[in-house]
Amino acid sequence: MPPVRNTRRRVALGVFTTTVAAATLTMPLSTAWAAQPEARTAPAHVRADLQHGLDDIVRKDGVVGAQATLANGTGRIHVTSGTAERGTNRPMPAQGYFRMGSNTKTFVATVMLQLVGEGKVRLNDTVDHWLPGVVDANGNDGKRITVRQLLQHTSGLPDYDESLPVLGEEEFKKHRFDVYEPRDLVDMALRKKPLFEPGDGWSYSNTGYILAGMIVEKATGRHWSEEVRTRITEPLGLTHTYSAGDRTGLPRPSARAYQQFKPGGPLLDSTELSMSWGSSAGDLVTTSDDLTRFWQALLGGKLLKPAQLRQMQRTVPAPDDRGNLVQEAGLGVFKTALSCGGDYWGHGGTTLGHLNANGFVDKGRKGVVVMRSTNLAMEDRDTRTDKLLDDVLCKMK
Repeated sequence: MPPVRNTRRRVALGVFTTTVAAATLTMPLSTAWAAQPEARTAPAHVRADLQHGLDDIVRKDGVVGAQATLANGTGRIHVTSGTAERGTNRPMPAQGYFRMGSNTKTFVATVMLQLVGEGKVRLNDTVDHWLPGVVDANGNDGKRITVRQLLQHTSGLPDYDESLPVLGEEEFKKHRFDVYEPRDLVDMALRKKPLFEPGDGWSYSNTGYILAGMIVEKATGRHWSEEVRTRITEPLGLTHTYSAGDRTGLPRPSARAYQQFKPGGPLLDSTELSMSWGSSAGDLVTTSDDLTRFWQALLGGKLLKPAQLRQMQRTVPAPDDRGNLVQEAGLGVFKTALSCGGDYWGHGGTTLGHLNANGFVDKGRKGVVVMRSTNLAMEDRDTRTDKLLDDVLCKMK
């Protein structure tokens, strides 16, 4: 499917294995990172606007269900709208599991920058240094592409997700459970010529993050998801965040997921599917509470040393498909201008049936995560969700 707002926003992976055992999903919170308490009170206008915004997304866009978590600096607020399943009155869970899609990239970039801080990887290392011969086809040359360029989408590598055989209704029905290895996805991308010379442009590429995950494995001897678990989710007590791996469904509580493949077309239940095509570019599952706490820890300096956090937040222009500059890209993060002045940090993500958008200010103290259980094919399908982020963040400044 074509991108909607910019090259971050794709139906398969937007701005989109060793797995965690089911028992770990109920582990007690780590004492290394105390969770913010539930906010019992919040400015009435902020809570009301968040609720109104979610209701608009459901009623006006035709989304089945939506949920949001807001961090107001003192605690967290949870809001829901719609239902968990079409044709029922089953309430949308306030903390239902969902596929975060490309927000996985922020976790992978964090791991990579931790390795940089430990002297195990350098941002100027080439892909070929770590993965000899893996990127060498149709003018794509791993000897000329650096780790930094992978993480910042300046490599010029084609995006494999445009070739995935799940982007149409009939194709999805036939291929929803297909299994891919990371090298399969890279090879799929390398059938095309590079988009530009490494470092000479910007274009969102899931392929770069598949390679980043492969480099993490080569540098550590462990799967990228194991590094995410031991370096991020366990220390932070994110007990509801894990790599999908070979799982095809979602734990409870969760809402059913729905994908619309063409404007005006039916909503197809896409809850059950293989996420092997997401891998280190987008296969993580989470809740809005866990994802909120991750962003607060990251931007609050809990996960990266100051030098590495500065590297992550060094941005380049990230124009949309029309050449408009709506965002700037860091390493696994995006900076977006607020209508009221200033910027917020985040990284949205889409999969077949899920869309999450998020934004944080004030070094992560304040922010919002919005999750939709329906991915629409309509033009500008993200506009109302993006406006909701802007409205809420501006009111909390």
